[in-house]
Amino acid sequence: MHSKWIRIIMIVLMSLFPFFSYSLTADAASSTFVTKGSTTSKVVALTFDDGSDGGNITKILSILKSNNVKATFFLTGAGANNHPQLIKNIATATPTHQIGNHSYTHPDFTKLTAAQMTSELSKTETLIKSLTGRTTKPIFRAPFGASNSAVLAAVGNAGYTKTIQWNIDTTDWKGISSTAILARVVPNVVPGSIVLMHTGVGAPGTPVALPSMISQLKAKGYKFVTISELLQLPPSGSKTYTVKSGDTLYKIANLYNVSVSALAKANNITNYNLINVGQVLVIPGTTPPPATVTYTVKAGDTLYSIATKYGVTVTALASANKITNVNLISVGQVLVIPK
Repeated sequence: MHSKWIRIIMIVLMSLFPFFSYSLTADAASSTFVTKGSTTSKVVALTFDDGSDGGNITKILSILKSNNVKATFFLTGAGANNHPQLIKNIATATPTHQIGNHSYTHPDFTKLTAAQMTSELSKTETLIKSLTGRTTKPIFRAPFGASNSAVLAAVGNAGYTKTIQWNIDTTDWKGISSTAILARVVPNVVPGSIVLMHTGVGAPGTPVALPSMISQLKAKGYKFVTISELLQLPPSGSKTYTVKSGDTLYKIANLYNVSVSALAKANNITNYNLINVGQVLVIPGTTPPPATVTYTVKAGDTLYSIATKYGVTVTALASANKITNVNLISVGQVLVIPK
């Protein structure tokens, strides 16, 4: 009897709300698996995966700066916890590098549930945002490069529209020499190549190989770009909207006071009637305010320790959060970190 009434209710709902049946079956857009850029231009993306130690970050940033080369760093939550200042250094370095999500604990995503994958991504995103004020979206790199359709669906649903693999693996994590790294990269780079390297002390050959790698590729006419530049993705500062059940392009355009044609053009949409639930649309002509850096108070924290962590004064931190008693903060309290 119970299941009979559930079926009757479902039929009534679908008859009253036609979109209801659609929402039950519509899938969010899966993340696109990318191994290289589709281009004939001589551009290459240098990418660095950051693990728990990040021992070579300072050297790598220095080399990139001295050669005016942009790169993309895929960050882990574990790494951000272990070396938060180095993560900040990546985010504020010159030239401007891109950051992406590489999970929190570096597990094999093909062995996780969708909920576990989402948790890994969201925890890392929250931590990186609290440190840098920047998002890791829309790019994700799977730990160990392990991916399948279930992984792509889950990470796409979490807002990571591109899962970034590579077409050149330096295997630097094996501790190979700089000469061996160069031999794997320089002769094999083609337009649109994505090169995989690592930031840890377990890859000592990378900072040694990097200056020569850059100079040799420049001599071949290559320019260095971020992943977003390589794939011509919208800037991370652009405002986006994730399509929901019942949405139309007209409705979304009206919501943001832009024309339907401008919205369609910004997202390469040729059929105004065809948008998908979970699709992430760029809103033309909009830029959100800079992200606010926040910190969630943990057991053992003091206002002084938090202020020191972020390089601000206790007075400024207290003022920004309207705290009158600097000795009174609560676990779980979210503090705004003053600029």
